[in-house]
Amino acid sequence: MPRWTAGTLQQLALEEIGTEYVRYRVPDAHRERAMRRSLQTYGQIAPVVAWLQDGCPQMLDGFKRLHAAQALKLGELTARLIEADARTAKAAIYGLNHSGGGTNDLEEAWIVHALVREDGMSQVEVAELLGRHKSWVCRRLQMIEKLSEQMRRDLRLGLVTPTAARQLVRLPAGNQEQVQAVVRRESLTAKELEGVVDLWLASAGRVQKEYILEDPRRALCNAKGVASPAFDPRLSATGNRVSKRLGMLLDLLARMHNWIVHRSSDDLLPSDLTILLPSFERLTREASAMAEVCEASVLRGKAGT
Repeated sequence: MPRWTAGTLQQLALEEIGTEYVRYRVPDAHRERAMRRSLQTYGQIAPVVAWLQDGCPQMLDGFKRLHAAQALKLGELTARLIEADARTAKAAIYGLNHSGGGTNDLEEAWIVHALVREDGMSQVEVAELLGRHKSWVCRRLQMIEKLSEQMRRDLRLGLVTPTAARQLVRLPAGNQEQVQAVVRRESLTAKELEGVVDLWLASAGRVQKEYILEDPRRALCNAKGVASPAFDPRLSATGNRVSKRLGMLLDLLARMHNWIVHRSSDDLLPSDLTILLPSFERLTREASAMAEVCEASVLRGKAGT
């Protein structure tokens, strides 16, 4: 390869281009097909971006173009060189793609994870390098580290979609593979998976969880029946209104409880808690008052039977 200086363009044979950094991008078959059509129709519009690592050009931006070129059996691509080292190369992947909305939160998490765990940077250093807040870095790091090792591998291979991974990360690592197996077996949609995860987190015992895994759609249907019940001819008009509101309230309480237990430590900042404190205190008072009313209703109901 002739001498290549930063900022200049050069034609690179596809076999010359290193792809070590493709592991920080999540496969997207739909976008890759679109890029293949674009490259076939219009040719290469923008250069790919690379840096020289031990004399070998390693691609940082343009993997979809590379895969499209390989599929179309093209011989070379136009590339632009940037100066970088192992750390700034990863930061460049984030910067080059984030400005155009090209990275998703999981890809950002891969980059943060690599900078912290592979390059030994502190979270504060990563925040400064990427121009983000330390809390953002912390959330991205936890996103990857909460995925089981198998789910990380499947995500890299495109066997788990980013949308599914965002839901699976809400589960304990030991349960993620079980739920993902159900997703594949039943061909669950993203919305159905979200509902299954909600149900799983709300389930108190093993029998409930086994039921969800065995027949997730029936479990979802039953849950929706509780949250929004149909008109019950056994009840008066007032009784039906109360039944509907009870269902809605129980559903909202279960969702709020799950979110606080499993997500609030990741997403809520100390400043958020300060502002929300009066609302939490009011919720505590209202819940206590509601518990007394419900207890009285239960006693009345038992006395009438």
